[in-house]
Amino acid sequence: MSEREWRFYLHDMLNFSENVLAFTEGFDQDSFVATGLNYDATIRNLELIGEAATHIPADIREIYSAIP
Repeated sequence: MSEREWRFYLHDMLNFSENVLAFTEGFDQDSFVATGLNYDATIRNLELIGEAATHIPADIREIYSAIP
């Protein structure tokens, strides 16, 4: 099985970010936390962003070190 191209992980991260924006739109902090489902979905997508970020090669991270 071949390893997935790291650029696909960038695409995934953008999609997960769009999900986070959609899941949080129109909520203030208290109502967002109270929703449960939106809160959990947002947390999961943030986790997925972090997981995908681990697949970006070190040399690429070094080139773009200004991006956390």
